[in-house]
Amino acid sequence: MRLSTRVALAVGVVVPLLVLASGALLVRLVAADLHAQQDTHLRERATAVAADAKALLRATAADRPAAEQARTRRLFSSALDVGIRLTGPEGTVSGGPQPDPSATLPARAPSPVTIRAGGTRWRVLSVPVNGGRKGVRGTLWLFSPDAATETQLRQVRRRVVTVALLAAPPSGLLAWAAAGRAVRPLRRLQQRASGLDPRVSAVRLDHTPARITEVDDLARTLQTVLARYDEQAARTGEALATARSFAAVASHELRNPLMSMGTNLDILAGHPDLPDAERREVVDDLRDEHARVLGLLVMLRALAQGDLVEEDAFGPVDAAELVDASAADLTRRHPGARVTVTTAPGLLVHGWEQGLRSMTDNLLTNAAVHGRAPGGAPDIEVTLRRGRDERAPAVVLTVDDHGPGIPPEARAAVFARFHRRADSPGSGLGLTLVAQQIALHRGAITVLDRPDGAPGTRFEIRLPLGGVRDTEPATLPLLRRDWLSERGGGPQGFHKDAP
Repeated sequence: MRLSTRVALAVGVVVPLLVLASGALLVRLVAADLHAQQDTHLRERATAVAADAKALLRATAADRPAAEQARTRRLFSSALDVGIRLTGPEGTVSGGPQPDPSATLPARAPSPVTIRAGGTRWRVLSVPVNGGRKGVRGTLWLFSPDAATETQLRQVRRRVVTVALLAAPPSGLLAWAAAGRAVRPLRRLQQRASGLDPRVSAVRLDHTPARITEVDDLARTLQTVLARYDEQAARTGEALATARSFAAVASHELRNPLMSMGTNLDILAGHPDLPDAERREVVDDLRDEHARVLGLLVMLRALAQGDLVEEDAFGPVDAAELVDASAADLTRRHPGARVTVTTAPGLLVHGWEQGLRSMTDNLLTNAAVHGRAPGGAPDIEVTLRRGRDERAPAVVLTVDDHGPGIPPEARAAVFARFHRRADSPGSGLGLTLVAQQIALHRGAITVLDRPDGAPGTRFEIRLPLGGVRDTEPATLPLLRRDWLSERGGGPQGFHKDAP
C-alpha cells in the first residue's frame, strides 16, 4: 500500500474522530449554556414570586379563604411559564408545568438541579419561605421542563455526526492528493536509487536537496551506506589481492628451499651408508633450509597482516615500553649481543602495537645479524627521544650498529622485498616489514652513517607523537597498502631518506 493511500486512510479515520470529539465538547458547552439560561430564568421567577408565596402562607395561617384564593391566583400569574409548588404547614399548593407529585424531589435544591420523572427531565430550584408570624414557614419549588434543551442538544448531536460523516471522504481525498505531492521527492529518490548497482557501476547516488528533512536525511543515509559498501568492497578486494600475492610469493620463494630440502632427503634416503661427516653436512643443510622456510613464512604472514590491518586496531602505545621489550627479547635470542637502550618516558604513539613491535624487533635483529664487526659480537645502541621540531612533534628512534655499513647508493634498495646479501641467513623481508610499518604509521626512516665516525650504520625512525585524544579520525592510516603485490613498492606516505 502506498504511503499516500495510508495517509489518506489515516486522515479519513482521524478527521471524523476529531470532529466527533470536538462535537462532544461542543454539546457539553451548549448544554451548559442552555442550563445556565434556564437556571437564570428560574432564579428570576423565584425572586418575583417569593413575596406572593409569603403572602399566601400568611393568608393560609390566618384562615382567610377569600384572601387565600386571591393570593393563589396572583402567585400563579407571577410564575408565568414556570411550575410552582408551595409546601407549608397547612398543605401544598401547586400549579403550572411540573413533575408528577409522586416524583421524588431533593431535600434541598438551593441551586438548580436536574431530575427525571416519567421520562421527562426537569430543572428544579427550591427557595425557603419564612414569615415573621407563627405558621408562615414553607418551601417554594420552581420547575422548568428540560425538553427544549434536550431538543436543541439532539439537533446539535445530529449535526456533529453529519459533519463527521461528510468530512471523511473529502478529507481523505485531500490528504491523498497532498501526500502524493509531498512524497514526489521520495519517489524520485527511490527511482534514482533503484537504478544503482554497486557491483557493475561506480555511479553513486546524486541527490539534490529537496528541503524536506526526512527525504534529505534518507538520501544522506543511502549515500553513507553506499560509501561504506565501496569501502568494504575495496577492503575485500585488497584482502583478495593480498591472499593471491601471498600465495604467489610464497610459492615462488619457497620453491628453491623446498627443492633443496627434497634433494637432501633423497640423498639421505638413497645413501643409507653415507659417511657421518657428509650426513651431518646434509642434515645441517636441511636445518638451514627449514629455518629459512619458517622465517620466510613468518615474515610473509607479518606483511599480510600489515596490509590488512583495520583502523580499530590502532590505539595509544608507550614507545619506551615497546623498545625495552624488544631489546630484552633480542638478548634472549642472541645471548652474546650487547644492547644499550636509552629511552625517555611518556612518549606515546598512536599506532598498531603488534606492528610497531614487529618493526622494532626486525630493526634490532637486522643490527644483530648484519651490524656486527667481523669476528665480534653484536654491539647495538638504541636511543628513544622526543624530536626537537615542536611544529611537528615526533618520537625519534635510532638504532646504531658496528657493522660494515651500507653504501649511500645501496641504502634505498635495502627496503625492497627479498633484498639481501649473498651470505645473509635472513629472508630479505625484515627491512621491508620495517618500511611497511613506518608507512602505515605515517612515519619516516633515514639510513645514515654513525655520527661518531666509527664504522657502522644508523637507522633513524620518526613517528608522529600523540595519544589517542590528539588523533582525529581523518589522520588515521587510510593508505594504499600493497607490500605483497607484484609492484612491491612502498605505498604513498612512506618516506625513506638515504643520503
